[in-house]
Amino acid sequence: MTADPPLTLHPHVRERRQALGMGAADLARKVGISRQALHKIEVGASVPATLLAFRLAAALHVRVDDLFTLGGAAQAPTLPARSAAPLPPGTRVALARLPDPAGGEDLLAVPLPAGSFHVPADATVTATAPDGTLSARPLAPADEVRAAAARTAVLTGCDPALDLLVTHAARLDPAARVVLHAASSLPALRAVAQGQAHAAGLHLWDAASGTSNLPFTRRALGPATLFTLWTWEQGLLLAPGNPRGVRGPADLGRADVRLATREPGSGSRLLLDGWLRAARLPHPPAVAVAGSPLEAASLVAAGQADAAPGPRSAALAAGLAFVPLQTERFDLAVPDGHARHPGVLALLGAARSAAFRADLHALGGYDAAQAGEVWQRSLPDPDPPLSLEVHP
Repeated sequence: MTADPPLTLHPHVRERRQALGMGAADLARKVGISRQALHKIEVGASVPATLLAFRLAAALHVRVDDLFTLGGAAQAPTLPARSAAPLPPGTRVALARLPDPAGGEDLLAVPLPAGSFHVPADATVTATAPDGTLSARPLAPADEVRAAAARTAVLTGCDPALDLLVTHAARLDPAARVVLHAASSLPALRAVAQGQAHAAGLHLWDAASGTSNLPFTRRALGPATLFTLWTWEQGLLLAPGNPRGVRGPADLGRADVRLATREPGSGSRLLLDGWLRAARLPHPPAVAVAGSPLEAASLVAAGQADAAPGPRSAALAAGLAFVPLQTERFDLAVPDGHARHPGVLALLGAARSAAFRADLHALGGYDAAQAGEVWQRSLPDPDPPLSLEVHP
Protein backbone atom coordinates (compact mmCIF):
# COMPACT_ATOMS: atom_id res chain seq x y z
CA MET A 1 0.00 0.00 0.00
CA THR A 2 1.44 3.36 -1.07
CA ALA A 3 1.37 6.19 1.47
CA ASP A 4 -0.37 9.39 0.46
CA PRO A 5 2.05 12.19 -0.46
CA PRO A 6 2.53 14.77 2.31
CA LEU A 7 0.48 17.93 2.10
CA THR A 8 2.18 21.31 1.88
CA LEU A 9 0.84 24.72 2.93
CA HIS A 10 0.92 27.14 -0.01
CA PRO A 11 0.73 30.87 0.89
CA HIS A 12 -1.12 33.40 -1.27
CA VAL A 13 -0.45 36.42 0.94
CA ARG A 14 1.79 38.24 -1.52
CA GLU A 15 -0.65 37.85 -4.43
CA ARG A 16 -3.54 39.25 -2.37
CA ARG A 17 -1.41 42.08 -0.95
CA GLN A 18 -0.19 43.13 -4.38
CA ALA A 19 -3.71 42.91 -5.81
CA LEU A 20 -4.75 45.49 -3.20
CA GLY A 21 -1.75 47.68 -4.02
CA MET A 22 -0.49 47.33 -0.45
CA GLY A 23 3.22 47.49 0.34
CA ALA A 24 4.95 44.84 2.42
CA ALA A 25 5.90 47.37 5.10
CA ASP A 26 2.26 48.53 5.41
CA LEU A 27 0.92 45.00 5.86
CA ALA A 28 3.64 44.08 8.33
CA ARG A 29 2.81 47.16 10.40
CA LYS A 30 -0.90 46.37 10.35
CA VAL A 31 -0.41 42.87 11.75
CA GLY A 32 2.43 43.75 14.14
CA ILE A 33 5.38 41.87 12.63
CA SER A 34 8.60 42.85 10.86
CA ARG A 35 8.83 43.11 7.10
CA GLN A 36 11.36 40.29 7.13
CA ALA A 37 8.95 38.02 9.05
CA LEU A 38 6.23 38.82 6.53
CA HIS A 39 8.55 38.01 3.65
CA LYS A 40 9.29 34.57 5.10
CA ILE A 41 5.54 33.88 5.35
CA GLU A 42 4.96 35.06 1.78
CA VAL A 43 7.63 32.77 0.32
CA GLY A 44 6.57 29.76 2.42
CA ALA A 45 9.70 29.72 4.59
CA SER A 46 7.61 30.27 7.75
CA VAL A 47 4.12 29.14 8.80
CA PRO A 48 2.20 31.77 10.81
CA ALA A 49 0.51 30.99 14.12
CA THR A 50 -3.28 30.82 14.08
CA LEU A 51 -3.84 34.31 15.51
CA LEU A 52 -1.39 35.87 13.05
CA ALA A 53 -3.08 34.07 10.15
CA PHE A 54 -6.43 35.62 11.17
CA ARG A 55 -4.81 39.05 11.46
CA LEU A 56 -3.39 38.72 7.96
CA ALA A 57 -6.78 37.65 6.60
CA ALA A 58 -8.53 40.59 8.26
CA ALA A 59 -5.95 43.09 6.98
CA LEU A 60 -6.34 41.73 3.44
CA HIS A 61 -10.16 41.43 3.64
CA VAL A 62 -10.27 37.70 2.90
CA ARG A 63 -10.75 34.43 4.77
CA VAL A 64 -7.80 32.50 6.16
CA ASP A 65 -8.39 29.65 3.72
CA ASP A 66 -8.08 32.16 0.85
CA LEU A 67 -4.56 33.03 2.03
CA PHE A 68 -3.30 29.51 2.75
CA THR A 69 -4.19 26.36 0.84
CA LEU A 70 -3.08 22.75 1.19
CA GLY A 71 -1.59 20.95 -1.77
CA GLY A 72 0.63 18.04 -2.71
CA ALA A 73 4.34 17.91 -2.17
CA ALA A 74 5.97 21.05 -3.47
CA GLN A 75 9.35 21.70 -4.94
CA ALA A 76 12.29 22.45 -2.68
CA PRO A 77 11.52 25.34 -0.33
CA THR A 78 12.54 28.79 -1.42
CA LEU A 79 15.05 31.01 0.36
CA PRO A 80 14.27 34.61 1.32
CA ALA A 81 16.79 37.07 -0.08
CA ARG A 82 17.17 40.62 -1.32
CA SER A 83 18.60 42.29 -4.39
CA ALA A 84 19.65 45.78 -5.41
CA ALA A 85 16.60 45.99 -7.71
CA PRO A 86 13.57 43.82 -8.46
CA LEU A 87 14.46 40.74 -10.52
CA PRO A 88 12.02 38.96 -12.84
CA PRO A 89 11.03 35.40 -11.97
CA GLY A 90 13.36 32.89 -13.56
CA THR A 91 16.46 35.08 -13.17
CA ARG A 92 19.57 33.02 -12.42
CA VAL A 93 21.33 34.36 -9.34
CA ALA A 94 24.39 33.75 -7.21
CA LEU A 95 23.85 34.10 -3.47
CA ALA A 96 26.15 35.72 -0.92
CA ARG A 97 25.84 36.32 2.81
CA LEU A 98 26.09 40.07 3.32
CA PRO A 99 24.64 42.13 6.20
CA ASP A 100 21.99 44.60 5.09
CA PRO A 101 22.55 48.07 6.67
CA ALA A 102 18.78 48.63 6.49
CA GLY A 103 18.06 45.50 8.56
CA GLY A 104 16.69 43.36 5.74
CA GLU A 105 17.67 39.89 4.62
CA ASP A 106 21.35 38.95 4.93
CA LEU A 107 21.19 36.77 1.82
CA LEU A 108 21.98 38.84 -1.27
CA ALA A 109 20.97 37.67 -4.75
CA VAL A 110 23.31 38.81 -7.53
CA PRO A 111 21.88 38.38 -11.05
CA LEU A 112 24.13 36.51 -13.44
CA PRO A 113 24.58 37.91 -16.96
CA ALA A 114 22.01 36.68 -19.47
CA GLY A 115 23.46 33.92 -21.59
CA SER A 116 26.31 33.29 -19.15
CA PHE A 117 27.14 29.60 -19.46
CA HIS A 118 30.41 29.58 -17.52
CA VAL A 119 29.09 30.87 -14.16
CA PRO A 120 26.89 28.37 -12.28
CA ALA A 121 23.82 29.73 -10.51
CA ASP A 122 22.90 29.01 -6.91
CA ALA A 123 19.18 29.61 -7.39
CA THR A 124 16.47 31.02 -9.63
CA VAL A 125 14.09 33.79 -8.60
CA THR A 126 10.52 32.64 -8.05
CA ALA A 127 8.94 35.91 -6.87
CA THR A 128 10.11 39.46 -6.27
CA ALA A 129 8.75 42.63 -4.72
CA PRO A 130 9.31 46.27 -5.71
CA ASP A 131 11.55 46.82 -2.67
CA GLY A 132 14.00 44.15 -3.86
CA THR A 133 12.96 41.40 -1.43
CA LEU A 134 12.55 38.11 -3.23
CA SER A 135 12.27 34.37 -2.94
CA ALA A 136 14.76 32.13 -4.71
CA ARG A 137 14.58 28.40 -5.32
CA PRO A 138 18.00 26.81 -4.67
CA LEU A 139 19.43 24.52 -7.35
CA ALA A 140 21.18 22.39 -4.68
CA PRO A 141 20.20 21.44 -1.13
CA ALA A 142 19.44 24.63 0.80
CA ASP A 143 22.08 23.94 3.47
CA GLU A 144 24.76 23.58 0.81
CA VAL A 145 23.66 26.80 -0.86
CA ARG A 146 23.71 28.72 2.43
CA ALA A 147 27.18 27.38 3.25
CA ALA A 148 28.47 28.46 -0.16
CA ALA A 149 26.88 31.89 0.26
CA ALA A 150 28.82 32.40 3.50
CA ARG A 151 32.09 31.87 1.59
CA THR A 152 31.08 34.12 -1.32
CA ALA A 153 32.32 37.69 -1.72
CA VAL A 154 30.69 40.11 -4.15
CA LEU A 155 33.16 42.27 -6.07
CA THR A 156 31.97 45.20 -8.16
CA GLY A 157 33.81 47.42 -10.63
CA CYS A 158 34.22 48.13 -14.33
CA ASP A 159 37.71 47.09 -15.45
CA PRO A 160 37.56 43.79 -17.41
CA ALA A 161 40.86 42.84 -15.72
CA LEU A 162 38.78 42.16 -12.58
CA ASP A 163 37.53 39.02 -14.38
CA LEU A 164 41.12 37.84 -14.60
CA LEU A 165 41.70 38.57 -10.91
CA VAL A 166 38.59 36.58 -9.94
CA THR A 167 39.80 33.61 -11.99
CA HIS A 168 43.20 33.66 -10.29
CA ALA A 169 41.50 33.93 -6.87
CA ALA A 170 39.50 30.76 -7.62
CA ARG A 171 42.73 28.93 -8.44
CA LEU A 172 44.37 30.15 -5.25
CA ASP A 173 41.53 29.16 -2.91
CA PRO A 174 38.84 26.92 -4.44
CA ALA A 175 36.93 26.96 -1.12
CA ALA A 176 36.34 30.71 -1.39
CA ARG A 177 34.25 32.26 -4.15
CA VAL A 178 34.06 35.71 -5.69
CA VAL A 179 31.11 36.87 -7.79
CA LEU A 180 31.81 39.86 -10.03
CA HIS A 181 29.04 42.36 -10.64
CA ALA A 182 29.99 44.90 -13.30
CA ALA A 183 29.42 48.57 -12.39
CA SER A 184 31.16 51.88 -12.96
CA SER A 185 33.28 53.26 -10.15
CA LEU A 186 30.82 55.54 -8.33
CA PRO A 187 27.94 53.04 -8.45
CA ALA A 188 30.40 50.34 -7.33
CA LEU A 189 31.41 52.39 -4.30
CA ARG A 190 27.77 53.08 -3.46
CA ALA A 191 27.00 49.36 -3.73
CA VAL A 192 29.54 48.60 -0.99
CA ALA A 193 28.16 51.40 1.19
CA GLN A 194 24.60 50.05 0.77
CA GLY A 195 25.45 46.44 1.64
CA GLN A 196 25.30 45.15 -1.94
CA ALA A 197 28.99 44.20 -2.32
CA HIS A 198 31.98 43.35 -0.14
CA ALA A 199 34.58 45.26 -2.16
CA ALA A 200 34.77 47.72 -5.05
CA GLY A 201 37.37 48.22 -7.76
CA LEU A 202 37.75 51.98 -8.29
CA HIS A 203 39.42 54.52 -10.52
CA LEU A 204 38.08 57.91 -9.47
CA TRP A 205 40.34 60.89 -10.08
CA ASP A 206 39.73 63.95 -7.86
CA ALA A 207 41.23 66.84 -9.81
CA ALA A 208 40.88 69.25 -6.86
CA SER A 209 43.16 67.22 -4.58
CA GLY A 210 45.18 65.47 -7.29
CA THR A 211 44.39 62.12 -5.64
CA SER A 212 42.69 59.00 -6.90
CA ASN A 213 40.00 57.10 -4.97
CA LEU A 214 40.80 58.13 -1.39
CA PRO A 215 38.54 61.25 -1.22
CA PHE A 216 35.59 59.31 -2.63
CA THR A 217 36.13 56.33 -0.32
CA ARG A 218 36.24 58.64 2.72
CA ARG A 219 32.96 60.14 1.57
CA ALA A 220 31.19 56.82 1.06
CA LEU A 221 32.43 54.29 3.61
CA GLY A 222 33.22 53.89 7.27
CA PRO A 223 36.69 52.65 8.22
CA ALA A 224 38.14 50.95 5.15
CA THR A 225 41.38 50.08 3.41
CA LEU A 226 42.42 50.88 -0.15
CA PHE A 227 44.58 48.15 -1.65
CA THR A 228 46.58 48.78 -4.80
CA LEU A 229 45.46 46.63 -7.70
CA TRP A 230 47.30 48.24 -10.60
CA THR A 231 48.03 51.45 -12.41
CA TRP A 232 47.07 51.92 -16.03
CA GLU A 233 47.42 54.48 -18.77
CA GLN A 234 44.28 56.44 -19.54
CA GLY A 235 43.82 58.51 -22.65
CA LEU A 236 41.94 58.65 -25.94
CA LEU A 237 40.92 55.56 -27.89
CA LEU A 238 41.21 56.34 -31.62
CA ALA A 239 40.55 54.56 -34.90
CA PRO A 240 43.48 52.53 -36.23
CA GLY A 241 46.08 54.88 -37.72
CA ASN A 242 44.35 57.87 -36.10
CA PRO A 243 42.90 59.16 -39.42
CA ARG A 244 41.47 62.29 -37.78
CA GLY A 245 44.88 63.30 -36.46
CA VAL A 246 43.64 63.66 -32.87
CA ARG A 247 46.54 64.72 -30.63
CA GLY A 248 44.74 65.55 -27.38
CA PRO A 249 41.54 66.77 -25.68
CA ALA A 250 41.55 70.09 -27.57
CA ASP A 251 40.82 68.20 -30.80
CA LEU A 252 37.61 66.76 -29.33
CA GLY A 253 35.94 70.12 -29.99
CA ARG A 254 36.42 69.81 -33.73
CA ALA A 255 33.30 69.31 -35.85
CA ASP A 256 34.85 66.37 -37.71
CA VAL A 257 35.61 64.34 -34.54
CA ARG A 258 32.74 62.20 -33.27
CA LEU A 259 33.06 61.46 -29.55
CA ALA A 260 31.75 58.42 -27.70
CA THR A 261 31.66 59.35 -24.04
CA ARG A 262 31.31 57.22 -20.89
CA GLU A 263 28.33 57.17 -18.56
CA PRO A 264 28.16 59.58 -15.58
CA GLY A 265 29.70 57.99 -12.50
CA SER A 266 32.46 56.19 -14.40
CA GLY A 267 36.10 56.93 -13.73
CA SER A 268 36.78 57.55 -17.42
CA ARG A 269 33.99 60.16 -17.53
CA LEU A 270 35.56 61.99 -14.58
CA LEU A 271 38.89 62.01 -16.39
CA LEU A 272 37.34 63.18 -19.66
CA ASP A 273 35.49 66.02 -17.94
CA GLY A 274 38.75 67.12 -16.27
CA TRP A 275 40.68 67.00 -19.56
CA LEU A 276 38.00 69.10 -21.26
CA ARG A 277 37.99 71.67 -18.46
CA ALA A 278 41.77 71.95 -18.69
CA ALA A 279 41.41 72.51 -22.46
CA ARG A 280 38.67 75.12 -21.77
CA LEU A 281 36.15 73.14 -23.78
CA PRO A 282 32.55 72.27 -22.95
CA HIS A 283 31.64 68.63 -23.16
CA PRO A 284 30.96 68.13 -26.88
CA PRO A 285 27.83 66.33 -28.05
CA ALA A 286 28.39 62.58 -27.91
CA VAL A 287 27.33 60.13 -30.60
CA ALA A 288 27.06 57.35 -28.00
CA VAL A 289 27.47 56.63 -24.28
CA ALA A 290 29.49 53.50 -23.50
CA GLY A 291 28.90 51.40 -20.41
CA SER A 292 32.42 49.95 -20.12
CA PRO A 293 35.97 50.45 -21.46
CA LEU A 294 35.56 47.59 -23.92
CA GLU A 295 32.22 48.95 -25.14
CA ALA A 296 33.85 52.35 -25.73
CA ALA A 297 36.64 50.66 -27.70
CA SER A 298 34.16 48.63 -29.76
CA LEU A 299 32.27 51.79 -30.77
CA VAL A 300 35.47 53.30 -32.14
CA ALA A 301 36.53 50.02 -33.78
CA ALA A 302 33.14 49.75 -35.51
CA GLY A 303 33.45 53.26 -36.94
CA GLN A 304 30.56 54.61 -34.90
CA ALA A 305 32.85 57.14 -33.19
CA ASP A 306 36.27 58.66 -33.87
CA ALA A 307 37.40 58.95 -30.25
CA ALA A 308 36.49 57.83 -26.74
CA PRO A 309 38.11 58.02 -23.30
CA GLY A 310 39.57 54.79 -21.97
CA PRO A 311 42.64 52.79 -20.98
CA ARG A 312 45.44 51.60 -23.24
CA SER A 313 44.44 48.00 -22.45
CA ALA A 314 41.07 48.55 -24.19
CA ALA A 315 42.83 50.08 -27.22
CA LEU A 316 45.17 47.09 -27.45
CA ALA A 317 42.27 44.64 -27.14
CA ALA A 318 40.41 46.28 -30.04
CA GLY A 319 43.43 47.09 -32.24
CA LEU A 320 43.02 50.86 -31.86
CA ALA A 321 45.39 53.80 -31.81
CA PHE A 322 45.90 55.44 -28.43
CA VAL A 323 46.94 58.87 -27.14
CA PRO A 324 48.12 58.56 -23.49
CA LEU A 325 47.09 61.43 -21.22
CA GLN A 326 47.34 60.24 -17.62
CA THR A 327 48.57 57.34 -15.49
CA GLU A 328 45.86 56.43 -13.00
CA ARG A 329 45.49 54.17 -9.97
CA PHE A 330 42.99 51.34 -9.84
CA ASP A 331 42.39 50.31 -6.22
CA LEU A 332 40.28 47.88 -4.23
CA ALA A 333 38.16 49.50 -1.48
CA VAL A 334 37.37 47.09 1.37
CA PRO A 335 35.42 48.12 4.51
CA ASP A 336 36.95 46.87 7.75
CA GLY A 337 33.94 44.62 8.34
CA HIS A 338 34.79 42.57 5.23
CA ALA A 339 38.59 42.58 5.51
CA ARG A 340 38.77 38.96 6.73
CA HIS A 341 36.16 37.52 4.39
CA PRO A 342 37.61 34.42 2.67
CA GLY A 343 36.66 35.72 -0.77
CA VAL A 344 38.34 39.07 -0.16
CA LEU A 345 41.46 37.33 1.18
CA ALA A 346 41.54 35.16 -1.94
CA LEU A 347 41.36 38.25 -4.15
CA LEU A 348 44.25 39.93 -2.34
CA GLY A 349 46.31 36.76 -2.32
CA ALA A 350 45.78 36.35 -6.05
CA ALA A 351 46.69 40.01 -6.68
CA ARG A 352 50.03 39.45 -4.90
CA SER A 353 50.81 36.28 -6.81
CA ALA A 354 53.51 36.26 -9.48
CA ALA A 355 51.20 34.34 -11.82
CA PHE A 356 48.50 37.02 -11.79
CA ARG A 357 50.95 39.90 -12.14
CA ALA A 358 52.61 38.25 -15.13
CA ASP A 359 49.23 37.45 -16.71
CA LEU A 360 48.01 41.04 -16.31
CA HIS A 361 51.27 42.45 -17.64
CA ALA A 362 50.89 40.32 -20.76
CA LEU A 363 47.61 42.10 -21.58
CA GLY A 364 49.49 45.39 -21.99
CA GLY A 365 48.85 48.80 -20.48
CA TYR A 366 48.95 47.63 -16.83
CA ASP A 367 51.53 47.91 -14.05
CA ALA A 368 50.72 45.45 -11.24
CA ALA A 369 54.06 45.63 -9.43
CA GLN A 370 52.34 46.52 -6.13
CA ALA A 371 49.09 44.62 -6.62
CA GLY A 372 47.48 43.48 -3.37
CA GLU A 373 49.49 45.80 -1.14
CA VAL A 374 47.93 48.30 1.28
CA TRP A 375 48.00 51.81 -0.14
CA GLN A 376 45.87 53.95 2.20
CA ARG A 377 43.65 53.67 5.23
CA SER A 378 40.36 55.49 4.78
CA LEU A 379 38.51 56.98 7.74
CA PRO A 380 35.17 58.77 7.46
CA ASP A 381 35.37 62.45 6.55
CA PRO A 382 33.42 64.45 9.18
CA ASP A 383 32.68 67.15 6.62
CA PRO A 384 32.70 65.41 3.26
CA PRO A 385 33.39 67.80 0.40
CA LEU A 386 32.46 65.39 -2.39
CA SER A 387 29.14 64.06 -3.59
CA LEU A 388 28.56 60.50 -4.72
CA GLU A 389 25.55 61.53 -6.78
CA VAL A 390 25.77 60.82 -10.49
CA HIS A 391 25.03 63.79 -12.75
CA PRO A 392 24.65 63.73 -16.53
